Amino acid sequence: MTEPKRVLHIVSAMERGGAETLIMNIYRHIDRKKVQFDFITHSDKPGDFDQEIKEMGGNIYHIPSLGSSGPIRYLKALINIISANKYTAIHAHTDFQSGFPALAAKICKIKHRICHSHSNNWLQNGWKGLLMLKGLQFLIKISATKLCSCSEEAARFLFGSSSKVHILKNGININEFLTAGEGCKEQILNELCIPSDSKIIGHIGRFSESKNHQFLLEVLKKMVEKDSSYIALLVGDGPLRKTIELEAVRLRLQNHVRFLGVRSDIPNLMKAFDLFLFPSKFEGFGIVLLEAQCSGIPCVVADTVPKSTDMDLGLVTFLPLVENVSRWCNCIEHSLKIEKPNESLISNNISKYGFNIRDTVHDWINLYGLRSVG
Repeated sequence: MTEPKRVLHIVSAMERGGAETLIMNIYRHIDRKKVQFDFITHSDKPGDFDQEIKEMGGNIYHIPSLGSSGPIRYLKALINIISANKYTAIHAHTDFQSGFPALAAKICKIKHRICHSHSNNWLQNGWKGLLMLKGLQFLIKISATKLCSCSEEAARFLFGSSSKVHILKNGININEFLTAGEGCKEQILNELCIPSDSKIIGHIGRFSESKNHQFLLEVLKKMVEKDSSYIALLVGDGPLRKTIELEAVRLRLQNHVRFLGVRSDIPNLMKAFDLFLFPSKFEGFGIVLLEAQCSGIPCVVADTVPKSTDMDLGLVTFLPLVENVSRWCNCIEHSLKIEKPNESLISNNISKYGFNIRDTVHDWINLYGLRSVG
């Protein structure tokens, strides 16, 4: 029996972030007898998806990050793994650090070397940060054979406006969200001891600076002052979770917020949300916003999120973060009155705009030069 072609993905950690969730959606839907995924991560701790990866036939290699090991040792570690395996392609998802895996693959004579932008913001400020960004962009330019991005905004951020970039849409499993049980809301509210007449504001995302949980709490505070039935369900984990938990107490919102941690039942949780609130400071795309629309939930979203996330279902309202909290509250109240679109329209629109997971799988397989196995 012919061995499957193998593709190596480089990620920070296989946790339940947007990019990682996308990769796993692709992995679940490819023909794994013909194509297999391996992973290099930068964390010694087990990732949320590690066990599933191993069960599906993938290998996971843990190496120290670029920041902790330095450029030379990091490059050597990459070369050691790549040279010890027969890879058809390497696919780097580490944004501005992606040039190092691409360079290592180039040294190892890997034909397909892909750098993939999933963000649209550079956290390093000042002239030193800008100089570093230019250097990392140059490394990508001379090392990668293909540049990919989840949106036009993310493409311009990492590769500049003059580069030829493949826009790879972040597809989702539409049926997974459409078919989540209608009884899920009652079940989840019971599980969390939340009254059935509560108005549920949902958010799913890593507790990091970019997700802007502080602003979310300020909005919630104002909403609760007007109507005490509002409760926020915050799904995810991350370095700022403890800070946000303490801030919720300081704002006397402890009875109006539930911190749910990392969850694997996102389609069911979405059914419990009356509204999805997404005030991110920046997003490469925001696949969770696509999932929320697929669940028929009205969404109030920062205008920093790419407009390509709107599936024209009448569910998404974009607002500037510079708008005052009262404007956001008014928008939430208005959005809660929006009627849910029918499932046929939801499925048709998401597919029409190219966000069906089947189309995304086809695009990725082509990216690796493996058309015959797609």
